[in-house]
Amino acid sequence: SLKPRDSGAAGKVGSQNNRGVGTNSQARRYLKQDFEQLRQRCLDTGRLFQDDTFPALPSSLGFNELGSGSYKIRGVTWQRPTELTCDPEFIVSGASRTDICQGALGDCWLLAAIASLTLNEDVLAQVVPHGQSFGDGEYAGIFHFQFWQFGEWVDVVIDDRLPVRDGELLFVHSAEGSEFWSALLEKAYAKLNGCYEALSGGTTTEGFEDFTGGIAEVHVLSKPSPHLFRIIQKAQSRGSLMGCSIDVSWSPDSEAVTSQKLVKGHAYSVTGTAEVRGPKLIRIRNPWGQVEWTGAWSDNSGKALSSADAPPPLRRQALANVTPSAPSFSDFLRHYSRLEICNLTPDALTDHTLSKWALSKFDGSWRRGSTAGGCRNYPNSFWTNPQFVIQLDEEDDDPDDGEAGCSLLIGLIQKNRRRMRKMGEDMHTVGFAIYEFQGQRNIHLNQNFFLHHCSAARSETFINLREVCSRFSLPPGEYLVVPSTFEPQKNGDFCVRVFTEKQADFQELDDPVECRDCEISVYELQRILNKVVAKRKSLDPFDGFSIATCRNMVNLLDKDGSGKLGLVEFKVLWIKIETYLVSKDVDASGTMSCTEMRTAVEEAGFSLNNLLHQVLVARYSEPQLSIDFDNFVGCLIRLETMFSESSRSSI
Repeated sequence: SLKPRDSGAAGKVGSQNNRGVGTNSQARRYLKQDFEQLRQRCLDTGRLFQDDTFPALPSSLGFNELGSGSYKIRGVTWQRPTELTCDPEFIVSGASRTDICQGALGDCWLLAAIASLTLNEDVLAQVVPHGQSFGDGEYAGIFHFQFWQFGEWVDVVIDDRLPVRDGELLFVHSAEGSEFWSALLEKAYAKLNGCYEALSGGTTTEGFEDFTGGIAEVHVLSKPSPHLFRIIQKAQSRGSLMGCSIDVSWSPDSEAVTSQKLVKGHAYSVTGTAEVRGPKLIRIRNPWGQVEWTGAWSDNSGKALSSADAPPPLRRQALANVTPSAPSFSDFLRHYSRLEICNLTPDALTDHTLSKWALSKFDGSWRRGSTAGGCRNYPNSFWTNPQFVIQLDEEDDDPDDGEAGCSLLIGLIQKNRRRMRKMGEDMHTVGFAIYEFQGQRNIHLNQNFFLHHCSAARSETFINLREVCSRFSLPPGEYLVVPSTFEPQKNGDFCVRVFTEKQADFQELDDPVECRDCEISVYELQRILNKVVAKRKSLDPFDGFSIATCRNMVNLLDKDGSGKLGLVEFKVLWIKIETYLVSKDVDASGTMSCTEMRTAVEEAGFSLNNLLHQVLVARYSEPQLSIDFDNFVGCLIRLETMFSESSRSSI
């Protein structure tokens, strides 16, 4: 059954570059494997391909329930289709829904997405490249498939050794026993994610995105947007993939059939809409093809749709597909739990009659101690998260759709988390906040901004899904997007995508990398040094540097006569102080004795005669002949000044 709250991410790949590598027409070679070269080499040598990067071993099956010691993989062998049947075929009479039958793996979310692929030949061709077969002179035991991964397409090469038990494929298979494209597709996706077990549990939207490069939004139908029917119509006009399902509240309900002949836990495809004499209808297809809707507007209903009821483009022939279902929109909201819409990117749409979204994308990282600030519950660190600004200039062209303003979709997707399951890691809990923004584009906003500004919008929730996606309609203006994990100090990589109806300017908000020679005064120097040395337990008890000592430090190193220290001058001073810190009292008293002082002065590089040592003790020691750290540093600064000026005057 579908598990709509589980998901993950796939293997890490690079970003698109200017030469077109990473586009669907020129996919990046995953693990640098060139399908054509490898295939030709096998044909030339007469040997079938064996993929060492995803070997026919237990490690490719899983790590826990399908791990090497699990009873669930006992008796599993790896066999090629040519060993399972005398006449294997890659695809029989075109790809169809009956090509996808679930096996012993909880990846029905993936199979529902694959089933939706069979409804769109153009999208299917992107994922399953043409020219693959088991035919003589062409077969070499090697196949390849293409998937979208975090901003680019990758081409994944596999051999055709498949997991088998008792002569049957262990995982996905076709109802037509001699057809293998779906089983090989599943294997390629398992390779991309590390192993078969990594595919267990997920959402159809994850498959939608990795098969199209689009961005998927989920609408909970128990609390729908008042503009949902129009959203569906606009999605249809953009060639979006749409699916719906009925949630399963407990496992015995899985695959249960309702009184209206709807199957719980399975994914249906939404393929069209119509408005007929007032009622709004929605066309739904059951890709499993075994039962169909029996409620109002079904074939046997008293409200069955006649050809006279619908405008020519939506005759009954079009409204009722192979396994028809055309409930009213109100019945649709009542009987289904969720609607998933995968909005396609402009380059994925070959039909120029379709309207297209504008797309912006940025990659980023959360790192402990620097950019992993957590959510707004952590005001001291939230501002350290990566920040992005988007400028919306134009309102939508469709002012009558009820969404006045600028419509946009924002998706925050975690990278590589599904692959990391082998290492014991899984999804972070993630989300994002949006703030109205007016300011400089090259300055990362600090804590003060977020303490005094409320968010204008945010993701619906923080959740441990691969992607968090929300739809917004905002007035024209500039907005700050801050993606984060829920808790701070969580390492992770992410991708932010923004789909807008109109072109929008989108960029990262960050400080420039530069050196500003800020100067500090005597009083600022005192505050900085005392804050640092207060953390040195070895100096206890130490009350801090005096103004007199700090003034001597500035006088020693102030070369331009400004009475302040610049960055380079402060660096020189700090190196000196660090050197002085090495010379500390050996008896841990918090002060130096005169004997320790004499040794420390020599270790600092000064050679003094007896008279000068006597002068130092008289000037810098306390009545008990002890010397604290302030006086010790002051002494060394004076010595530095004396020797640097080659002065022979007494100190």
